Amino acid sequence: MKTRAGGQPEAKALARPPEIRAVFLVGFMGAGKTSVGRALSRRLGWDFEDLDDRIQAREQRTIDEIFERSGEAYFRRAEHEALRELIVGLSSSPRVIALGGGAFAQAHNARLLAEGGFLTIFLDAPIEELFRRCQQEPVERPLRRDLQQFRELNEQRRPSYLKAALRIETSGKDIEMVAAEAARCLGFEEKNATPGAP
Repeated sequence: MKTRAGGQPEAKALARPPEIRAVFLVGFMGAGKTSVGRALSRRLGWDFEDLDDRIQAREQRTIDEIFERSGEAYFRRAEHEALRELIVGLSSSPRVIALGGGAFAQAHNARLLAEGGFLTIFLDAPIEELFRRCQQEPVERPLRRDLQQFRELNEQRRPSYLKAALRIETSGKDIEMVAAEAARCLGFEEKNATPGAP
């Protein structure tokens, strides 16, 4: 039986608020935020955006290049500015948005989403599965070769992820299965949702 992140039994699916403007997918590397986001947006007929893509377009360089040449502090500022820009530009057309792995772990970003009343969904999976998924990605990064560092960073960020409104366990599920569950969480189909925190 599915349980809440805090160990309590799951609740009934949320009814989709009529004023919903955006759903933000959060989670660690390998959670499938971009892939699930695209699949979910197709199911709902909503627009999709990846925050990292917006950052790269603004900066005219890749995320890796920003980290390597300008450092993490610079990247986090650029990330926050891109998120603010995205939120200000939201129209009446609802959107699914994938956040980078560290975005929701930044308190000012989480606060920005909370103040805007946006729905957040944490895509969760065991650390070993997240690490395995990352090994299959074409991008080479040192962290993806070191399970211990990978685990430690996830443990640092996980408390922030658990503050999301909903949590979906993705282990053993393909992209379409997770997208379908997310759609049910939004009230588009009758199914139980898993609140992310008490």
